[in-house]
Amino acid sequence: MRVDLFDFDLPETSIALRPAEPRGSARLLVVDPGSGLADRRVADLPGLLRPGDALVFNDTRVIPARLHGLRLRPGAPGQRMEAMLHLREAPDCWRAFARPAKRLAAGDRIRFGTGTDAACDLAQLDATVAAKGEGGEVVLRFDLAGSLLDERIAALGILPLPPYIAGKRPVDERDAADYQTVYAREPGAVAAPTAGLHVTEDLLAALDAAGLERHHVTLHVGAGTFLPVKAEDTAEHRMHAEIGHIDAATADALNAVRARGGQVVAVGTTALRLLESAADETGCLHPFAGPTEIFITPGYRFRAVDALMTNFHLPRSTLFMLVSAFSGLDTMRAAYAHAIAAGYRFYSYGDASLLFPAARTDTP
Repeated sequence: MRVDLFDFDLPETSIALRPAEPRGSARLLVVDPGSGLADRRVADLPGLLRPGDALVFNDTRVIPARLHGLRLRPGAPGQRMEAMLHLREAPDCWRAFARPAKRLAAGDRIRFGTGTDAACDLAQLDATVAAKGEGGEVVLRFDLAGSLLDERIAALGILPLPPYIAGKRPVDERDAADYQTVYAREPGAVAAPTAGLHVTEDLLAALDAAGLERHHVTLHVGAGTFLPVKAEDTAEHRMHAEIGHIDAATADALNAVRARGGQVVAVGTTALRLLESAADETGCLHPFAGPTEIFITPGYRFRAVDALMTNFHLPRSTLFMLVSAFSGLDTMRAAYAHAIAAGYRFYSYGDASLLFPAARTDTP
């Protein structure tokens, strides 16, 4: 499909730079192609679903994946570098987006952190450029591995706020809590599963009281989620891989929910993408462990997810393509036009929507 079909005008004032306060007070636009739009609050979520439905949360935890350092070459002054980690490939190896990357070459050494000599060992982290790809992507092989590397990245890295926030204000102490879900437990993401940022302990308790099941899966969100679609046609766009995991007990439990007529509700596009990656043609979920590059556009037949809670996404983004596939392009264009006119807040720290598919015939 033409990428320009997924374009729309968004005022700068619609972009949220901070989350709603308190966290659970965000607005929720209910989008049901069978009955239209409804303006609600995230706190209303338990009453919008049915007892026996199951919500699926992505429990990945954001790591401080933005690193600053110097490229080191004998006889030359160090060049300032930034690397945005996005996919771990080995205990000592990460794929990253480097900036500036034009002059980087395989074999180059980069020293991250404040230390510039061996005496500052604990304040630095060295890596070798093992390979160089397209679009500024590099493969970094670090001098540390495993938990030692994790600890050094945690000490030296910066929380990777999306560019539409980080470009307007610096990261601060509030973001350490704001840009992490209350149920985050598996470190490895370089972007938050933002629909879950609205969820509070009080909301979780309300979901339990309403007879709704809760399950967790893990998809380590990569920095590729920030990349614009530069191709003119969706067929020409390449998705970056992300690592996910669904265990057998969770797959069995969600299969049982659907077998008895309940709905599987993905909290976030990351949870949805992982569930769809783990489902077979009949919609049966299986255990999953590994990378997924699933790219969902209109025409895709959803197999494992019956409803989706998600934030409002960028124009021409793969995520707006996904929600358009789920509820219909015309429906989502109308929903976004309503959201802009009604003052909904967009993107990672913005408000949320609850989407039902175009083929849905019943109501909660």
